[in-house]
Amino acid sequence: MLLAQIIIGLLVLLAITVPVGVAIGTLSFVGLWARGLPLISASQTVFESLDSFSLMAVPFYILAGSIMQAGGISQRLVNLANALIGWLRGGLGGAAVLTSMLFSTISGSSSATTAAVGSTTIPAMVKKGYPRNYAAALVASSGELGVIIPPSLPIIIYGLVMNQSIATLFIAGILPGIMIGISLILTSIVTAYVRGFDDVTSVGLYEWASGVAKAAWDAILALLMPIIILGGIYSGAFTPTEAAVVAVAYGLVVSLVIYRELRWRYLGEVFVRSALISAGILLIVAFASALGFFLTISQIPQQIGAWLGALTDSPIVFLLIVNILLFVVGMFMETLAAIIILAPILGPIAYQYGIDPIHFGMVMVVNLAVGMVTPPVGVNLFIACEVAGIRLDQIIRPLLLFLAVLVVNILIVAYVPAISLFFIR
Repeated sequence: MLLAQIIIGLLVLLAITVPVGVAIGTLSFVGLWARGLPLISASQTVFESLDSFSLMAVPFYILAGSIMQAGGISQRLVNLANALIGWLRGGLGGAAVLTSMLFSTISGSSSATTAAVGSTTIPAMVKKGYPRNYAAALVASSGELGVIIPPSLPIIIYGLVMNQSIATLFIAGILPGIMIGISLILTSIVTAYVRGFDDVTSVGLYEWASGVAKAAWDAILALLMPIIILGGIYSGAFTPTEAAVVAVAYGLVVSLVIYRELRWRYLGEVFVRSALISAGILLIVAFASALGFFLTISQIPQQIGAWLGALTDSPIVFLLIVNILLFVVGMFMETLAAIIILAPILGPIAYQYGIDPIHFGMVMVVNLAVGMVTPPVGVNLFIACEVAGIRLDQIIRPLLLFLAVLVVNILIVAYVPAISLFFIR
């Protein structure tokens, strides 16, 4: 009964456009007050949740992504991806997906990936004959790779909440991200052949190789960044948080000194924009922790665990229930908030079913990432529609194809643990 009241209350607040963080915080404090508990306990939880060295990675990765977007790095990645597969029919759409995969290795954010890649690739696809709404749907769908391929902000949050190694979780996200990216590229190519858009001119092997070599050389500094970040983390040279700081420093040097596409006079704007985004995310993290505290003292996790235990003793059925739950939750709740609230509830139950916590983390992250491209609160959809200059309702029809592909990927990640654990074991 209490859980139903919380869900209804959250939906009502979101429906009247209350910000996600404020809505979650309101429910937390009202719930504690209704039970006669001291509100100071929730305030302490809010501040304690932000007192984390690992959590400092969030604003730094956001800043790094903003610097990359403003510093010309995203355009060079687009050129490289287009040189690699742009000669195929549907290759320009595939290049947009490949660019999202490359940019994801330095941004850690789905919305930043969608904005950076979409601003360049959507106009290019429209110019080449792609339907505008299809191009927007493709970029929005591939933008979710920003939170799957490491470094990833939701993975960092899951690691903090569940006390799991963030570096190990980063490794676990590599194969799922590659698999999803390849499936979207193939979907783009097949769709272009079926619908007959994106005419291309065939190129010889020498011409293709020289074009790829030129684009790769031009993008070499952008390609070195994920190698430095992830290589440093996995070698033990620095922690994921320190890697975020290295990413910012490297991005500033490349964008300001070498490429010189980010001017000093615009640097303040980049910092302010990143600070505002970070503040919004951290507010959600803080108040989601308070709601998690309220749910815990109300024994909601135990009640859900008992209900699931009575419902089924099969891990296959349990994962199916979890996938449906996460898909629905992702449609209405921000990813980080959903992880903070649901991971402590569902994680221990998954462990009882014999599901590896690293694998379960990938199930949660991949599933909730799809929520970024599902109405009514799909952030990627809003960004892609704004870049493409279309209404939200216009993107829905072509989006259904990509959602079907993403759902298939969710099921594969859920029921084939080796995809997440291959590089770990």
